[in-house]
Amino acid sequence: MLIDSFGRHITYLRISVTQRCNFRCLYCMPKIPFDYVPKEELLSFEEMFVFVKELIDRGVKKIRISGGEPLLRKDLSVFIKMIKTYKNDIDLALTSNGFLLKDYAKELKNAGLERINISLDTLDSKKAKKLAQKDVLSSVLAGIEEAISCGFKVKLNTVALKGLNDDELISLLEFAKNKKMQIRFIEFMENIHAYGALRGLKKDEIIKLLSQKYTISLIKKDEFAPVSLYSANGYEFGIIDPHSDAFCKSCNRIRLSAEGLLIPCLYHEDALSIKEAMRSKDIEKALQILVKVLENKPEKNEWKLNDNQISKRAFYQTGG
Repeated sequence: MLIDSFGRHITYLRISVTQRCNFRCLYCMPKIPFDYVPKEELLSFEEMFVFVKELIDRGVKKIRISGGEPLLRKDLSVFIKMIKTYKNDIDLALTSNGFLLKDYAKELKNAGLERINISLDTLDSKKAKKLAQKDVLSSVLAGIEEAISCGFKVKLNTVALKGLNDDELISLLEFAKNKKMQIRFIEFMENIHAYGALRGLKKDEIIKLLSQKYTISLIKKDEFAPVSLYSANGYEFGIIDPHSDAFCKSCNRIRLSAEGLLIPCLYHEDALSIKEAMRSKDIEKALQILVKVLENKPEKNEWKLNDNQISKRAFYQTGG
């Protein structure tokens, strides 16, 4: 079993397979150039898999693959099939912007992927172009439809932003509801890589806007994630509050970046690299590093909103 210094059992691994993205979203990486990280700087899928197997053997039950945009990483379905072949009942999910999903959904399904979270911040093509700095909406919507037709369980992720999509939250909720998907509104995560003029909506503000049409009631707070589930006249949706440390006491996750960094907490910089160990096929060394990472995992996040704290973390590198 994987247990940190506060007695929490680690059963959830998030893997960022690439920091590359084909969007330049204002809330994430608007000024980062369209660069290419040389393949030799990344862990190969084979190297990742050797380490992932060790974590599965030690109790990891859930894996989420993210980026950047994970579908930009060649042979992603091969990696997914490796994991599912090793442990068929692993809870395996993907987070994507949906732009390439129309072309890859069937391949991913055949490889064993079960669930996909897709970013959808607006249903207005002009707003989508402004947010992503690219004409994306029609491709994203096509990706959503293809994922549904392939039988995926689909959730939508929406970053709630003042003056950009705050007038669409009801429409977005109804879009998801009509397609029998769950939507999750996400509070904007302040970070130094984002467009500085952005202002996000907080949980109470999101609820107030939705309450203009729906009766909103709390269903439950997820014990292992920063999401609260609500009912809008019987339809279940979520709000993710990353500023809260309410779920930290039961946090069950660690992260692995494409370049081999093991990250104990999204809000901390205390990451250690397993790349050298995996390149030299020294799995024992990698496991020793894992032990140190678990020891470094903080009791709770250090995001103090009242102090106007802005994260230095590049979320596109860690799957934030």
